[in-house]
Amino acid sequence: MGKLVLTTFVTLDGVYQGPGGPQEDTSGGFGQGGWAVPFDDEDSGRFIHEVYGRVGAFLLGRRTYDIFAAYWPRVTDPADPIASKLNGLPKYVASTTLTDPGWAGTTVLGADLAAEVTAAKERTDGEVLLHGSGVLTRSLFALGLVDTLHLLTYPVVLGAGRRLFEEGGVPTAFRHTGGRITAKGVTIQSYEPAGRPEYGTYELPVDR
Repeated sequence: MGKLVLTTFVTLDGVYQGPGGPQEDTSGGFGQGGWAVPFDDEDSGRFIHEVYGRVGAFLLGRRTYDIFAAYWPRVTDPADPIASKLNGLPKYVASTTLTDPGWAGTTVLGADLAAEVTAAKERTDGEVLLHGSGVLTRSLFALGLVDTLHLLTYPVVLGAGRRLFEEGGVPTAFRHTGGRITAKGVTIQSYEPAGRPEYGTYELPVDR
């Protein structure tokens, strides 16, 4: 059975929208796309290649699927380690409106998200990789289906844009499983969900 692994890029203020280019995602009037590009280097590339080396299938939300489907099928170099996986491996897209996906190897998930994602994990040899897709991510965390979170945090604050974890999400604790920092200051941290948060109180010193 495969694991469901979320890999996502966020700013210091938690924005995940449009990391890859100015026109990648302008919804809501967002005009700061491409904020991750200046921080690309060998360290971050090495990590992404490691992630893709373990992937057995992809899970995408509708918006992310449309972004990927508009670009990656046109990258036909069989030696490209990312394009070859995205174009060749099974892809699952969570959507209530997509009926005829044009990207080969795509399966549209129906209304029973929990059952269908669980089934996709069970038939995958390797990791089911989830990119971005904030709305889908929050739903999957609420359902307890995410096994690993790779969070790449970039040293930039945007002040606007869609945030990965919005107010009203399910309180979740995480166990840290590994991390590194790239030469350009991107922190790459890996976590596993660990139930609900624990709480306590700091004891204040008593004047005597």
